[in-house]
Amino acid sequence: MEIFDYSNVVLVPKKGIVNSRNECNTEVSLGKFTFKIPVVPANMESIIDEELSIKLAKSGYFYIMHRFGVDNKEFIKKMNSLGLFTSISIGVNEDSYYLIDDLIRSDLVPDFITIDVAHGHCIKMEKMIRYIKWKSLDTFLICGNICTREASDDLSRWGADCLKVGIAPGEVCTTYQNTAFGSRGYQASTIKHLFNWSNRLPIISDGGIRQNGDINISLVMGATMVMVGGMLSGMSDSPGDVIINGGVSYKEFWGSASQRQSNKENRIEGTKTLKIMKNKTLLDELVSIGESIQSGISYAGGKDLSSFQNVKYIIK
Repeated sequence: MEIFDYSNVVLVPKKGIVNSRNECNTEVSLGKFTFKIPVVPANMESIIDEELSIKLAKSGYFYIMHRFGVDNKEFIKKMNSLGLFTSISIGVNEDSYYLIDDLIRSDLVPDFITIDVAHGHCIKMEKMIRYIKWKSLDTFLICGNICTREASDDLSRWGADCLKVGIAPGEVCTTYQNTAFGSRGYQASTIKHLFNWSNRLPIISDGGIRQNGDINISLVMGATMVMVGGMLSGMSDSPGDVIINGGVSYKEFWGSASQRQSNKENRIEGTKTLKIMKNKTLLDELVSIGESIQSGISYAGGKDLSSFQNVKYIIK
């Protein structure tokens, strides 16, 4: 297995076949739906909320609502009333089993369910996937997080429809510092590795994205969708609290396994930081990201995302 990360990769241009990047199509299909770009905001409380979920869905972008203090039943009802697709996150503890049963009884099965666990290759994940599949839910099941071939094999066998890949590469994740486990420092090659091993299940690359070009690298490595957190945390409408220090406005950005999220002192796998607030919205930033992907497609010698499949790269 090659070992490299986004900062070590340079993509090799091919002959362009478009007159303008505006001709390049960035649409991607996931489940039964097609979305504008292969990027999804991280399902973290400091990145996504109900209001942004509605804006994203109305504008043709994929979203995954976080699972912290959310009334998923009411959330699904509201999205249904607006004629929008539904995408929620759940955990693997007893309350999530109750939720699944309640959603079935209420005929409120969402279009997407993300089983969101820091260490997704575990017996609790297996039980939850098998339970959902046993209930025959008509939902697209995203499962993670993982970073190994063994995990890819098992989650695929258990019934996952999509793999969320990445352990510890995120900006506010401290899993590596506190445990030394994960894909930190080689997240890009992990995506490549699992794409070649994943029975062609779609992969959502989660973590380690620091700039727009990293998204294109992730797509070249085989990701179907790229999850972005820190880059979206400082937008004017990001849900994090505004902190003013020295006349400068900041937004709070914290990890899902942090003490800030749970108010529990034993949560050691996440931290909180401040991001300078930008004078642009999250949707504005997604438009900018989409333009970077369009440019990437033009350099890849194609007209759509499929052009990334044949791009060569150099490891610096």
